[in-house]
Amino acid sequence: MTGGAGFVGSHICDRLVAQGHDVICLDNLFTSQKSNIEHLLGKKNFEFIRHDVVHPIWLEVDEIYNAACPAAPGHYQYNPIKTMKTSVMGAINVLGMAKRCRAKVLQFSTSEVYGDPEVHPQPESYKGSVNPIGPRACYDEGKRAAETLFFDYHRSNKVNIRIVRIFNTYGPRMHPYDGRVVSNFIRQALRNEDITIYGSGSQTRSFCYVDDLVEGIIRMMNGPDTFIGPVNLGNPGEFTIKQLAELVVEISGSRSRLVYRPPVADDPMQRQPVIDLARKHLSWEPTVPLREGLKRTIDYFRSIDMESFRAPTPNY
Repeated sequence: MTGGAGFVGSHICDRLVAQGHDVICLDNLFTSQKSNIEHLLGKKNFEFIRHDVVHPIWLEVDEIYNAACPAAPGHYQYNPIKTMKTSVMGAINVLGMAKRCRAKVLQFSTSEVYGDPEVHPQPESYKGSVNPIGPRACYDEGKRAAETLFFDYHRSNKVNIRIVRIFNTYGPRMHPYDGRVVSNFIRQALRNEDITIYGSGSQTRSFCYVDDLVEGIIRMMNGPDTFIGPVNLGNPGEFTIKQLAELVVEISGSRSRLVYRPPVADDPMQRQPVIDLARKHLSWEPTVPLREGLKRTIDYFRSIDMESFRAPTPNY
């Protein structure tokens, strides 16, 4: 599990360890933290290796989950060249391992491959509208290039691949300073600080609770070899950023007020998945409503000492 100490990766590790798998977690701890996997370190079927996927590693495995890459704009823009290398060279390295070991390998791709979409909602057949030279391109185009590599290794070398395109995910173990909109709003609300909205707040997102996402990813890995994706995994419920902010304030009982800042470059105005393929091939769809998921996430943020976390980059 690359990126296994991250927000989503650590939840995948939990599931695999609980199922009795021998799990090797790789992470360089750039935007993740060891506390996410601390409870697993004493398990006989769990091993942690501090490693950067930009560099090759030789392991004997039968399944690879490739989640390594900073996912928030401030973090992936902090060192854009490294972000691109993580996506591209990381994909080459895990695909090479999968080829050598004859292992299944699943790529954590992203809804960002659709860019600022001209088609709404977004099916997997939509090829996207991405600015290849914009400030977000290191992540968007890095993930698109990784998908290309996965399919070329599949076509040329018969590597057994899977690709999931993940839409906005939230839940416990989000880093308070990961720069994602949910964690930003919750952190600000719990401190009764102004909640910062970039742009008008009318831009939309679809928020998927982490437990739902993990279930979809596990089903994709365990699914038939005839369905390799890409497949959208996300919640088709669509909310504006302003609605999200208001809901966080309401649930948390915060005294925060909403403040507006200029929009950021290339920020997509709409983001909503079509999940027909996931329903058909994986019998999957999300079950946790946004209000319930936010309540669980806010409870988690209340349970941690936010002052003990540091922002991974100066951008947050």
